[in-house]
Amino acid sequence: MDPNKQLYLEEAYELLADLENSLIELEQRPDDRGLIDRIFRAMHTIKGSGAMFGFDAVASFTHTIETVYDCIREDSLKVDGDLVSLTLSACDQIKDLLAASQDQATVDESELARITAAFQKLISKNNGPDSPKKTGVSDPGRNDTDHDREVTYRIRFIPHLNLFENGTNPILLLNELRGFGQSRIIAHLDKLPDLREMDPEACYVSWDIILTTAAPLNDIRDVFIFVEDLSDITIDVIDLGDCEDEDYLRIGEILFDRGDISLTELEGMLGKQKRIGEIFIDSGVVQQSEVTSALVEQEHVRSIRKNRGMGEGTSSIRVASDKLDSLVNLVGELVTVQARLTQFSATQNSPDLTAIAEEVERLSAELRDNTMGIRMLPIGTTFAKFKRLVRDLSTQLGKEVAFTTEGAETELDKTVIEKLSDPLVHLIRNSLDHGIEPPEVRRAADKPSEGTIHLSAVHSGAQVLVSIRDDGAGLDSDAIRAKALERGLISRDACLSEKELFDLILTPGFSTAKNVTSVSGRGVGMDVVTSSIESFGGSVEISSQKGSGTTITLKLPLTLAIIDGLLVTIGGDYFVIPLGSVVECVELSARDKRNAHGRHIVKVREEIVPYIPLREVFAITAAHPPIEQIVITESGDHRVGFVVDKVIGSHQTVIKNMGKVLKNIEGVSGATIMGDGTVALILDINRLTLRAEVDEITSFGRRSAVNQ
Repeated sequence: MDPNKQLYLEEAYELLADLENSLIELEQRPDDRGLIDRIFRAMHTIKGSGAMFGFDAVASFTHTIETVYDCIREDSLKVDGDLVSLTLSACDQIKDLLAASQDQATVDESELARITAAFQKLISKNNGPDSPKKTGVSDPGRNDTDHDREVTYRIRFIPHLNLFENGTNPILLLNELRGFGQSRIIAHLDKLPDLREMDPEACYVSWDIILTTAAPLNDIRDVFIFVEDLSDITIDVIDLGDCEDEDYLRIGEILFDRGDISLTELEGMLGKQKRIGEIFIDSGVVQQSEVTSALVEQEHVRSIRKNRGMGEGTSSIRVASDKLDSLVNLVGELVTVQARLTQFSATQNSPDLTAIAEEVERLSAELRDNTMGIRMLPIGTTFAKFKRLVRDLSTQLGKEVAFTTEGAETELDKTVIEKLSDPLVHLIRNSLDHGIEPPEVRRAADKPSEGTIHLSAVHSGAQVLVSIRDDGAGLDSDAIRAKALERGLISRDACLSEKELFDLILTPGFSTAKNVTSVSGRGVGMDVVTSSIESFGGSVEISSQKGSGTTITLKLPLTLAIIDGLLVTIGGDYFVIPLGSVVECVELSARDKRNAHGRHIVKVREEIVPYIPLREVFAITAAHPPIEQIVITESGDHRVGFVVDKVIGSHQTVIKNMGKVLKNIEGVSGATIMGDGTVALILDINRLTLRAEVDEITSFGRRSAVNQ
């Protein structure tokens, strides 16, 4: 595909995501001018750029929507819930049109026609003009997709004398320009006549506006769209936003550049002793206001460049995902080679080689951290799209639900974010269907008719905790226990804590819903969430209080590419335990085993900690060392130990996939390559712990059956 078209598609999808959020906010604040302008500009950009890059169907469809929101900007149409719903449906159609351009979807022509007709009906009711907007041209030296770079414009707005005749108030236009960014506005009053000669219905004032903004040129032109024929407007780029040199044009050069003086007049004044501005004023070549305007422009641009040089401005570039993945892979290979170099230098007894190895280790660690930082994205990009899900689903279910978020700035590896989307959809749908009660039920229980779903994220050590909390009915322990008995998951005399009961809903096919709906009730969802989260090293925790609500917490790793691990050995084989889960290491002697009387437990500072002998899990038959080591890890509120032969120490671990043949090995999440080429398996402590719990429950059931 043409690179320009690909850039447009990426920008369009970003605009549509932002558009949906703005529309949902607009439904709550229908008089918010900032939101209305934001929606209009998004539509205008999608339309204008679409026409530029050959997406004619998108441009044609979006034009009608843009016209409606232009009427709203003019206060001739009002925003209501039906209009927001219609526009959200239009956004879906635009997505289909974009996907169809890549042969990835088909367009429902009847739905497209229905939406277009609905918008045209609004326009005809309003009797508003349905004429295409001027798309303008791109800024010289600037890409249409570069929204982050701030460009400084010189705008000369010279209204004709009859501007006021159509009811235009130029002050409103200037205020709209102020909303785009930093601006300085200079009024030219030199054409004002004496009071006896002044026509009160004529406009004698003109303005120079120096504007620094990241907004596209088209948006600036749109400010003057209804006064183009009643004024002279020039828009020039005077700073492209890529220069940190504080120096700028001198006053005479600015006046010449703006056409206020000729080259001959400039050269004729340069030899005089006075300041150049004073000379021009004294000679009558220019008016005082024009020199003042030039001085303001000079000061503004110098200030902007000074701030840019101090690092106050930031810039960004768009990089293809596969290039970023390739960079991470190369950094991973470099880390592996660095480990080999460190190991080799340790055997050579060469101070010079050791110094080089240490320097390479420092640089590779810094490069690793920077590369991982590039992959980190704010989770808010994922949070935002659920506003639409909650709105549509609550309407479908006849419930009143407020959706709130917290911690949207929390950063996660982009790969983790990509894998997180589907589990969050399941959890939010469950909260809406099972958790939040209908309004009449909530009122009967002395609760607000509107329920709340709160989605939050926060860093916790080497993990990120993502929580979905609702203030609904909560989980019914008795109903869960009854369903588990019915399915044979537990025995009648099983004594389970509330948390253990809640964990049963994560079992495949488990559901307490009495009726199967289009949303849930088939027992599919929570087990999918669990398997998906655990597939990349995360875990799921559930807490609930009947009548007050439920909280589901996802514990997620920060990254899936390179982690810090604890290197251990068992019978000559190497294993890696993720360091973020490790609490401490203690010794396990033969005496400790005898004192436990065959049970896999050990007392650590008056606390009983269960442990899992990894030698038995992986069927390693090598001889036991006299004293083994227990690596104690923490998962949720529980501590579990893993018995190994020896703890080597921390190890920078580059995660490699196991391949198709070995990818389903239980208890192993990946592998890494050691400095000497040896392969070490990375342990999945959540899976190992779960397996141990299942084995314990199974053996408990067998013992109970024998006793009966």
